[in-house]
Amino acid sequence: MFAPHYAQPLIRDCGLLPTPVRSEPSDTADAVSELLPGEKFAVLDLTAGWAWGYSLLDHRVGYVEAIELADPLVPTHIVVEPTAPIQTCGDPLSPPLATLPMGSRLHGEVHGAMLHIEAGCVPTSYLRPIDEHEDDPAAVAQRLLGAPYRQGGRTVHGIDCSGLVQLALQLCGVDVPRDASLQRVLGEAIADDAPLHRGDLLFCEEHVGLMVDDQMAIQVSLESKKVAVEPFRCAKPEGSIEGLERRRLSV
Repeated sequence: MFAPHYAQPLIRDCGLLPTPVRSEPSDTADAVSELLPGEKFAVLDLTAGWAWGYSLLDHRVGYVEAIELADPLVPTHIVVEPTAPIQTCGDPLSPPLATLPMGSRLHGEVHGAMLHIEAGCVPTSYLRPIDEHEDDPAAVAQRLLGAPYRQGGRTVHGIDCSGLVQLALQLCGVDVPRDASLQRVLGEAIADDAPLHRGDLLFCEEHVGLMVDDQMAIQVSLESKKVAVEPFRCAKPEGSIEGLERRRLSV
């Protein structure tokens, strides 16, 4: 579902916890995506503690619990490691107060080796300035090796195949749709007989993977149900005649 255009939205930020975007206003409804801390959500309606609207990042429509949304801030940094700790500012060796997942957007000021945010301090070794991008999406995705499969997930604690590709490319400065069916428009088609390169995308049905070399892909494995590097396998229901689609981006 795409974002509607008939209402003036109220822009809010996801708070410090990743928040599921659900298909219905219920905590048992299917998760269609996940907001990461600091990502912006356009609220179109508030009912019984649920905000209905869409993510400004990819226009994915759904419901989030309103209590998980906060006042919007202009991000200054983004988390580039699988997780980043929030620590007390006075004692950088103290146990983390909380952790933030890759892709979290933070607003703060750098003092020495720490970014001071409202909730504490985050070591800058886990971060990049928001306007600095990486150039190897496969390397980004490989930081999430072993992350378990979760429908709609976008973090090391649970991720789906299109969420993995989206997150890896976003850290490289590429705007990416949320669903694999929409990610098929990215880049240019690769001929069936052409060699594959690192960073190429492979699609089959609703499954997507990212090549790490000319033979192996990083993907949410259909067998182990976690992020793995392996030969790309199609998720093809019985009777499907859809073939493999190959796309190349310039990152």
